[in-house]
Amino acid sequence: MPKPGKPVPDGCHTMTPYLTCRDASKAIEFYKKAFGAQEVMRATGPDGKSIMHANLKIGDGNVFLSEEMVEWGAKSPLSLGGTGSSIYLTVPDCDAVFNAAVAAGATVKQPLADMFWGDRWGSLVDPFGHSWQVATHQFDMTPEEMKAAGEKSMAEMMAKKPS
Repeated sequence: MPKPGKPVPDGCHTMTPYLTCRDASKAIEFYKKAFGAQEVMRATGPDGKSIMHANLKIGDGNVFLSEEMVEWGAKSPLSLGGTGSSIYLTVPDCDAVFNAAVAAGATVKQPLADMFWGDRWGSLVDPFGHSWQVATHQFDMTPEEMKAAGEKSMAEMMAKKPS
């Protein structure tokens, strides 16, 4: 008989992203190359190939993923024509991680830049349709400092907007 487990297992957080991927095995290999993911576990379906559930560790967080199974309603962003969400990945060196992701096959959505909220930040889309934001925190800002920096940034952006 198995021993009782903790409600939130060691190494897990109370919230974990769960991705549905077309060709989950390839997605796992991409996440290893792009984000330094470590595979914690993989459970395959009856065919021994399709991934019913996998757990990857990226930094100190987990990402769960499974194979797209349209017949069961589990559709990937590739079947849906995009995604309405993204994963915000905070790392010590966003330039290195961002460049590794691009080298592994990600598409740049917004290039890396120093942002008004204190992070160096950029966004990309992986080959499986998932959106990732990669950042390194640079400055601790008060809400007032962030508000002023945001207003300045938005005013500069609007001034550059084509008419």
